[in-house]
Amino acid sequence: MSGIVGQNTLDNSGLIKAPAGGGAWNFISKQTASASADISFTSGIDSTYKEYIFTLNNIHPQTDIVDFYVNFSIDGGSNYDVNITSTYFAAYHAESGAYADVGYSTNSDVAEGTNATIADNIGADADQSFSGSMYLFSPSSTTFAKHWMLKSNYAEANACNCAFCAGYANTTSAVDAIQFKMSSGNIDAGDICLYGITT
Repeated sequence: MSGIVGQNTLDNSGLIKAPAGGGAWNFISKQTASASADISFTSGIDSTYKEYIFTLNNIHPQTDIVDFYVNFSIDGGSNYDVNITSTYFAAYHAESGAYADVGYSTNSDVAEGTNATIADNIGADADQSFSGSMYLFSPSSTTFAKHWMLKSNYAEANACNCAFCAGYANTTSAVDAIQFKMSSGNIDAGDICLYGITT
């Protein structure tokens, strides 16, 4: 006997092997920015999956020191006006080592509004960008609000920011489109991929 207990998480002896199965990432689509006013996903978000993940890779703003927003739609992207309630905190450390801190940002949360901040004060220098992952849960539910959360790392004015934000789109209608945009100026470069998670 090898000492591995397969498919038996109740046995307290030996090395426990996790049950077979598990989730799989299913690629749906990719959008690449090139001086784009926004990046919007107007298809692929439906009842096929209960969890969706967006990977945001090296998102670079055209304008220096801007916020990065997310908005939700229930009409296929005709309007991104679903009310959001969200929260935001971050840890940061300057390249120079002159300052470092962690804290909750009251300027970056939203109470029943739009333009939920997923990054604040992103720099536009050549060596600055934003990368992260956003999770969206049960967007097709017609019973509950649509919960989401995001974790990221990005450069802000020559400082490293590790940010965490979460919230809900406060609607019982199915969310079927999502928009990402800067608070000012275009998205100069970067790409966002959408995946559905099989559970």
